[in-house]
Amino acid sequence: MRDEEVKALLRERGAQTIDHPGGTLYTHLVRVHDRLAAHGLPDPTALAGLAHAAYGTDGFDTALLTLDERDLLRAAAGPDAELIVHRYAATGRKATWRPLAQTRQLHNRFDGTVQTLTAAELRPLVDLSIVNELDLCEQAPDVAARYGDYFRALFASWADLASPQVTADARATLGG
Repeated sequence: MRDEEVKALLRERGAQTIDHPGGTLYTHLVRVHDRLAAHGLPDPTALAGLAHAAYGTDGFDTALLTLDERDLLRAAAGPDAELIVHRYAATGRKATWRPLAQTRQLHNRFDGTVQTLTAAELRPLVDLSIVNELDLCEQAPDVAARYGDYFRALFASWADLASPQVTADARATLGG
């Protein structure tokens, strides 16, 4: 099963030794995966949740793999999941997140390019982004206190981009 291959790769790269709200990076990645899977989202989306921090993110600098090692994640998670992970890691949040519902543009923090995504390309990226932040809010109450209003407004603006069950989860978790 692909999830076991991805988990093995994460452990091989030390994800279980990296501190993260709610325990370790590994436990966070597993929680995000499990939540996406519980929402009935496609396997590539759930697998992307399991590996979403593999290349680091705009909010978490620690990388388990370099961009030169993308083939390792493709082999473990599959090409569709790896592409979602790469897009998630590449997202320059400040330039991308607020206008995303209007522009559908991803500002790539790695190479400075801007890519307009289709609704089908955006949905797994948005679902993953929301579920990741929901987990952080649950595990770190200071995050929820500091960013709750921002996330409520942002996720409401993404309602047409996200899966309905993820939007409902955001409302239930954050209120509003």
